[in-house]
Amino acid sequence: MEKKDFVVKLQALTSTEDVLSVSRDVNELRSQFEDFCLEEERKTQVALLEAQANGEQVEFVNEPDAIKEEFYAIYTEYKEKRNKIVSEQKLEQETNLRKKKHLIERLKELIANEENIGAAVSTYKEIHESWKEVGEIPRDKRQDIHSEYSKLLESFFFNLKIYKELKDHDFKRNLQLKKEIIQKVEALFHSENIKELEAQIKLYQNEFDEVGPVARELWEEIKEQYWTAVKAVYKKISEFYESKKEAQRVNIEKKQALVAGVELLTQQVDTFQTTKDWENATQTLLGLQETWKTVGIGPKKENEEIWVSFRGACDAFFEKKRAFYQVIREKFDVVADKKQVIIDKMIVLKDSTDWKVTTDKVLRLQEDWKKLGSAGQRNEQKLWREFRSLCDAFFDNKKKHFENEDKANTENLELKKALVAEIETYEVSEDKQQVIQDLKEFANRFNAIGKVPFKEKDAIYQSYKKAIDAHYTKIKLEGEEKAKVMFEAHLDTLKANPNASKLIEKERRDLEQQITKQQQEITQLENNLGFVSRSKAGDSLRKDVEHKISIAKNRIKDMKNKIKLLTINE
Repeated sequence: MEKKDFVVKLQALTSTEDVLSVSRDVNELRSQFEDFCLEEERKTQVALLEAQANGEQVEFVNEPDAIKEEFYAIYTEYKEKRNKIVSEQKLEQETNLRKKKHLIERLKELIANEENIGAAVSTYKEIHESWKEVGEIPRDKRQDIHSEYSKLLESFFFNLKIYKELKDHDFKRNLQLKKEIIQKVEALFHSENIKELEAQIKLYQNEFDEVGPVARELWEEIKEQYWTAVKAVYKKISEFYESKKEAQRVNIEKKQALVAGVELLTQQVDTFQTTKDWENATQTLLGLQETWKTVGIGPKKENEEIWVSFRGACDAFFEKKRAFYQVIREKFDVVADKKQVIIDKMIVLKDSTDWKVTTDKVLRLQEDWKKLGSAGQRNEQKLWREFRSLCDAFFDNKKKHFENEDKANTENLELKKALVAEIETYEVSEDKQQVIQDLKEFANRFNAIGKVPFKEKDAIYQSYKKAIDAHYTKIKLEGEEKAKVMFEAHLDTLKANPNASKLIEKERRDLEQQITKQQQEITQLENNLGFVSRSKAGDSLRKDVEHKISIAKNRIKDMKNKIKLLTINE
């Protein structure tokens, strides 16, 4: 849900005519909106931390939030409207209270003075119907009034011996109704939705009070069962809110410890002399920041205060780091100037055709480059790319020159063509292992043959690859065996490529990047587990996330095995 959607939903809720019927939904929406805003603030904090970790100078700006102001304006208007209705209801409830007290006095008089049983029953029915028609009364008076009325009803029915059968029937019916309500209350205890639980327990209590009396000898027992169930539900509600407060308190303590850790680290950096010291300290700080991201929220006010402290401590660390690296950058600039001189010399040499003399000069320039050391992160990569491109240009020209002169590889070309033809006519047998061994032998023979003319190398390689791949597809392999054999075949094919070293290195980099991506996905999934609630739906989601983590770990294991094979075959 987007932030604006909360405003739209609140407008829809508050536009209803029955203001009180949506009170719980409005309050729940407000709570969700506050959580959403708090999460937005947390994400902003995390983004700020990550920006600072990358060396960016970013300041926290607390700008007015128009959507937030609009939301609370609508909410305030709704609360005023609701409070007005509640006030009117209170007046109505006071009137209803007076009516019920009057009915109680009439019932007392009926019990004390009425001798005509038929008239007594008729009067009782009229009083009871009037009682049911009277609306709600003040909550603090409800228990006493209903208790007094219930007791009077019990006295009335005990006095009406002539109606004993009717009384017994009503007692049994009331007993059954009260037991059913008790069962509903007991079932509530197993609910994990606290908001729904709070609403339902109040409804059941009202229902229980409105049910008529039960037999006197059973009243204490049924009352004990009722209050045991009710107290258990309210205890669960209380424990839920207490545990929530305790969790938030623990989160604040964890964040205070992280602030202390950053402050201690910032004090220690004054003794640092090398970039390695700073890199180690930075990694430690980044670890503390990552830990911060995993810690849940605390009470809103304390959460904001501790965030300001943590952000300030991190700012202090990075400010000291910037000062240290300013001095280092000045030294790097001197190295950069010297490397630029080497680049200028290489520009002159790159088009030379005096291959031997120029090669020696280029190699000496490369040695001089290495001796200078790094020119710093800001300069090194740019300078290195330029220098390397100049060196590559020279050596590419040299390579082309000698390749054009190389005619001796024609025989090798014919040998490879003959081998490709042999591979193409090879018949795949039912013995998978023998076939795999034969195909590997073909690969070894192909790789053992020397170079071919430059213009023919790609064509003969593609012919070989097509022929060998066709046979591998015919082998009936499954599962891990298939993956292993196919990768080994892929590796054999790479080794046969004229650019084998570069392709194998590229394969390794691709696998390492995939491992990094899978590790990041595992970290994200594990972070998500912290937000999954303990519920039936939450448990299902948790199992799904854990399954995804397991799949990612298996992929990492498989890719590491492939890297080992690449290393062995280098």
